[in-house]
Amino acid sequence: MIKKTERWGIIGGGVLGMTLAHRLKQAGNDVTLFEAAKQVGGLTSAWKLDDVTWDKFYHVILLSDTNLRELLRELELEKEIKWVETKTGFYTDGKLYSMSNSIEFLLFPPLNLINKLRLGATIYFASKIKNWKRLEKIPVEKWLRRWSGNKTYDKIWLPLLRAKLGENYKNISAAFIWTTIQRMYSARREGLKKEMFGYVPGGYSKILKRYYELLENNGINIKTSYSSKKVYTSNSGEVTVEFENGETENFDKVILTTPSPIIEKICPDLTEAEKERLKNIKYLGVVCASLVLKKPLDKYYVTNITDSFTPFTGVIEMSALVDKKEFNGKNLVYLPKYVLPDDPIFLKSDDEIKDEFIKALLKMYPHIKGDDILCCQVARAKYVFALSTLNYSKNLPPVSTSIPGVYILNSAYIINGTLNVNETLELVKKKLPLILQSSKFTD
Repeated sequence: MIKKTERWGIIGGGVLGMTLAHRLKQAGNDVTLFEAAKQVGGLTSAWKLDDVTWDKFYHVILLSDTNLRELLRELELEKEIKWVETKTGFYTDGKLYSMSNSIEFLLFPPLNLINKLRLGATIYFASKIKNWKRLEKIPVEKWLRRWSGNKTYDKIWLPLLRAKLGENYKNISAAFIWTTIQRMYSARREGLKKEMFGYVPGGYSKILKRYYELLENNGINIKTSYSSKKVYTSNSGEVTVEFENGETENFDKVILTTPSPIIEKICPDLTEAEKERLKNIKYLGVVCASLVLKKPLDKYYVTNITDSFTPFTGVIEMSALVDKKEFNGKNLVYLPKYVLPDDPIFLKSDDEIKDEFIKALLKMYPHIKGDDILCCQVARAKYVFALSTLNYSKNLPPVSTSIPGVYILNSAYIINGTLNVNETLELVKKKLPLILQSSKFTD
């Protein structure tokens, strides 16, 4: 008996959707990938600032990112990765401190020795925890106060939580800190304990171009500027996808990789219980200003901020990691602010955000003047990552929905890691075999 070639539709052309399409095609299926934007890539897509083309949002490769490195090997790009030892800054009480090694940590003025030891012990202990699910039951504040103490929590952890999560930190589980520490701790080489971050020359613009060509050459149909309007099962038993442009397409199976609030809206035939679970997934979005500067801010790739006067939640100086030849000798800086999707900042104009962010940046770095800023552009994304609320993994809806042939697999299903490309690829590796196994029983 000849096996029927199934027609699969993938809604969402970020790295997750691209990888699902790639693996499904390798399994012998007919695959069409749909992306609402004009280009694939989602949060990894690139743009042009002045005469510099680089990622719209900041990304980095860790030594421990085995899934990403495996994909880059498949794209014949892994050997091009440049590995760099980076430094970390900490801005508190109006001063910038280096926190790049153990000696600098011990010399860090805002905390006394006992508080520093407790902070270090918290990070080390979290890096050794294997059973992350029990942390989902514990509020992050309660867990951090217990291990780090009240002063360290109030001086270090609380400002960082507020900077990243706003007041939403009150509803977040300790698993959030665990996942963050796990990823960053793995960035250090055993023995040397150095932060080694990597990048591919050309950035994700080059990676996505190579990935697009691979998918296209393998026969995957890629359709951009296709925004989904409705997904349902037709009378013939096929899965029908209606698009905002008026077109419709039918498939045997469809996987939705778009954010959960969007899925809840475009799939009216989901059960009320499924819709409720999707609604209850809380997301953080981001507003990120990217600046091209004549000169560097400092020597740090990441500068964490605990002072409240800055509207952004951190400073990412990409040119402290990436060879400035990539930026034509200039300096590239990201200023992200993480907010809820309904935050008023999304109603502000780009010029309002630029003025606010630049004013704070010049206050932080007095040696930078207004004419040192060659270019500033603002990127926005309302749904970036799902918040790790209490008992988060138990409250997720199943990947297989009540609509025959329709599956959900988006970044909200990364339940024991932070949102990054490596974890996105791991999600495909873990969940796609289960989807394929499940689909056999629905044929």
